[in-house]
Amino acid sequence: MEGSMMMMMMMKRGVLVMMIVGAALMAEMSLADQRHMVGGSQGWQESVDFDSWASSQTFKVGDQIVFKYDSSLHSVVELSDESSYKNCDIGNSIESKSSGNDAIKLTKSGTRYFACGTIGHCSQGMKVKIKIATGSASSTPSSPSSSSSSSSNSPYSLMGFILTLLPFYALRSM
Repeated sequence: MEGSMMMMMMMKRGVLVMMIVGAALMAEMSLADQRHMVGGSQGWQESVDFDSWASSQTFKVGDQIVFKYDSSLHSVVELSDESSYKNCDIGNSIESKSSGNDAIKLTKSGTRYFACGTIGHCSQGMKVKIKIATGSASSTPSSPSSSSSSSSNSPYSLMGFILTLLPFYALRSM
C-alpha cells in the first residue's frame, strides 16, 4: 500500500513538473520575434493602403518584415530618410531587393522607409514607413512567429534551463 502511494505521489510530481515546463515554454514562445507580412494577406502591391497596414502593427527590434510580390512587376528599395520617402526619391536607396520574397530583420529602434523600385509605383502609394519600438517582440503579430529568434529570446533557453534542473529534481524526490 505504501509503495503505491509513493508511486502516485511521484506521478503527481511528474505531471506538475511537465505542466510547469509547458507553461514556461508557452510563455517564452509568446515573446518570440514576429514576422510581419507587409501589406497583410495582399502583400506588396499597388492596391494596398500601406499607411493603414503599418499603423495597425507594432514592430519591435528582432521582428522581421517580409515583402511578398511578383518580382516581374515590383521590387523593394530601402530609402535613407523621410525626405526621400515623401518625395519618392528612389535614386539614393540604401538597399534594393527583387526576389519576390524578401525578409528584412529589424535590428534597431527607429524608422525605416521602403518603396517599390518600379518607376511610378512609389508616387502611387507603394511605399511604407516602419516605426520600430525598442524591445524584443511584437504584441500584434500579423502572421505566425518566426522560427528563428535571438538567443536571448529563444524559447529553448528557458526550456534548456528547466531540462537541466529536471534530473536533480527527480533524484531529490526519490
